[in-house]
Amino acid sequence: MNNIKTEFTIKDLENFSGIKAHTIRIWEKRYNLFEPNRTDSNIRYYDMESLQKILNISLLNNSGLKISKIAALSEKGLEQQVKELIFKDGFENQATNSLKLAMLNFDESLFNKTYNSLIQQFSFRIIFTKIFMPFLNEIGVLWQINSITPAHEHFITNLIKQKIHINIEKLQVSQSKSEAQKFVLYLPLNEIHELGLLYLHFELLFHGHNSIYLGQSVPVENLGDLQKVYDNICFVTYLTVEPSKESIEHYLEEVNSKVLKNSNDILWVLGVKTALLDENLVDLSQIKVFKSPLELLNIL
Repeated sequence: MNNIKTEFTIKDLENFSGIKAHTIRIWEKRYNLFEPNRTDSNIRYYDMESLQKILNISLLNNSGLKISKIAALSEKGLEQQVKELIFKDGFENQATNSLKLAMLNFDESLFNKTYNSLIQQFSFRIIFTKIFMPFLNEIGVLWQINSITPAHEHFITNLIKQKIHINIEKLQVSQSKSEAQKFVLYLPLNEIHELGLLYLHFELLFHGHNSIYLGQSVPVENLGDLQKVYDNICFVTYLTVEPSKESIEHYLEEVNSKVLKNSNDILWVLGVKTALLDENLVDLSQIKVFKSPLELLNIL
C-alpha cells in the first residue's frame, strides 16, 4: 500500500497553512491560484503541489505581502520571493513547512536537509524549543483532526528523537559530572510517549547534571533498584497517556509510599495528565508538579 498522502481536502489546506478554507476559496476564484481535481463522485481535492503552494503563500502573506501581489507572481517568482524572505528573516520561517512536507511524504532526506540547514545557524536547544516543540504541538492537532495518520506522527517524531540521541551522545562524551544528586528519568508502566522526557535528559546533561535515563514503561517497584545504588535522587516522569484519569492520584501516592517515603528523594512530574490531578488528594511534600517543560527548564 502507498502510504504517502497525495490528495488533500480544502480543510486539510486550512489545517496545514492556517488560512481559512473560506479565504482559500475566495483567493481561488478571484486569482485563479489553484486548479483542484475532482474525484469520480465530483468531490474537489488538491494535490501535493497545491499544498506546497498554499504553504508558500501563507509564508509570504504572513510576512506582510498582499495576496494580490502574491497572485501576480509566476510559479518561479513565488519560489524566488520565498527564498528571498528566508534569506532576509532566517531559514526558520520555512522550516516548519519543510518539516510538514517531509512528514507527509515520509521523506527522511528532506527532514535531514531541513535540520542540517538549521543546525548551521542555531544551537540544537534553539531548534528544539523554537521549531520542533511548536511543530510537535501542531502535528498533535493535525492527528486529532485526521489530517495526518499515526504513521506520519511516528515517522517524524522518531526522526526528531534520533537528533536528540545524537546530541545527548555528544554531551555524554564531552562532560564529566561530579555532583551528588542524581536525576533519574522514567515513564510509568504502559507510557511510551518519551520525546519530551528524552529532551529533558538532554537539558539536564547540558546543564552539567548527572542524569540517568530509564525510558518507557517502568514499574514503580523498579525505582527502588536505583535507591540501592544512589542517595539524593530526583526522579522525573512525564505523564502523557498513563496513568489513567481515575488513577493519577493513586499512582503518585504509590510512588510516595513505595519510593519516596523515609528517603530524601523527590519526584518531579510533567505532562498533560497533571492537569487532571487533584492536589488536595495527594501528599506533595516530596513531589513537585510542573505546568510545562519550559517551567522546569527555567530552574535548571
